[in-house]
Amino acid sequence: MLPALPDGDERELESSEEGGGAGEERRPERHGSTYHGLYGYHRSAQGAAGGDGGAGAHTPSTEDFSLTLLDTNLPAEAETELRSFIAKRLTKGALFEGMGSVASVGLSIPESKVGCYYCRFQQENLLEMATLESDANAPEYVVCFLGGSEKGLELFRLELDKYIQSLKINLDLEQKNLESCVSPFLRSWFEDAICPIQRVVQLFQDKLASLLHAALSYTPVEVKNADERTEKDISRFLAAASLQGLVQEGTMTSLCIAMTEEQHKSLVIDCSAAQPQLHNAGSNRFCEDWMQAFVNGAEGGNPFLFRQILENFKLKAIQDINNLKRFIRQAEMNHYALFKCYLFLKNCGSGDILLKIVKVEHAEMPEARNVVTVLEEFMRETAVA
Repeated sequence: MLPALPDGDERELESSEEGGGAGEERRPERHGSTYHGLYGYHRSAQGAAGGDGGAGAHTPSTEDFSLTLLDTNLPAEAETELRSFIAKRLTKGALFEGMGSVASVGLSIPESKVGCYYCRFQQENLLEMATLESDANAPEYVVCFLGGSEKGLELFRLELDKYIQSLKINLDLEQKNLESCVSPFLRSWFEDAICPIQRVVQLFQDKLASLLHAALSYTPVEVKNADERTEKDISRFLAAASLQGLVQEGTMTSLCIAMTEEQHKSLVIDCSAAQPQLHNAGSNRFCEDWMQAFVNGAEGGNPFLFRQILENFKLKAIQDINNLKRFIRQAEMNHYALFKCYLFLKNCGSGDILLKIVKVEHAEMPEARNVVTVLEEFMRETAVA
């Protein structure tokens, strides 16, 4: 059995039974409407003098700063409540430049309570030129994105931080472009930052297993005949599904080099037709099972659910890698443990990928490398048989 979703997330992040959709089916909560707010943030000279960082940083009072509404799609009463929430966070010194946070806020909107991502930032060019003397007068901004739940938005916090980097570039232009350039960018935050994984699931459907396999095995992927958004969506999905940051950096680098050298194993995705055509596609039982979990969740239309399934997919892969590494350590001194390694690889559904990962990690360890070599022979003989 593959892992279920964490307890406590039943409303926003419902799970279907892994592998086959058995059990009582529950529809996930939809994310509802999405909102945004952009404020100009100005600190007085007295408020700026204390600085922003460090244990002894000055905590501004309400007199130390002002918030000017630049753009929002919230009703007036809800916007006032959001501004009050942000002001309290600023007063507590809880907004750090370029680092987004997520909280749950209650507003006068139909959803009543929603997740809120908020971040304070400066224009990119001003950050580069900033000096202690100019900090007090340098224009700063606070942006808020609201939708879904706090737990749902937390899953996408890194994506939203990257989205802010793009917003900085837009704000490098003169402020008169707010209506023509910045406002559309703010309105599309949910589609651009939250929905790519959902769109990839809906586009690939039962071919998603090959994309999961490529992400886990660091197989190079080449996308052809795709529009810009689709190409970006696929790239973001692969990055989100990979084990980057969860396995040793050296292991990831070595795997990327090894897979890139095997050019004939590159996955080619041709998007010229309505359904993508895949060439040199790989898969295994592990990825097929998880693909089914994505397909089972597709009817709910909840992008947060897909991200949670993806995180669980990676968690299970890491658990399997750690189990195999433990078996290999035991097998260095115990032949029965070697047989346990073989059985584990045969039954886990992703033996092909796990062997590549541990082979790279144990390349400089003679005893473990010998165990891996024997396991490769066993698996090869089993495949032939």
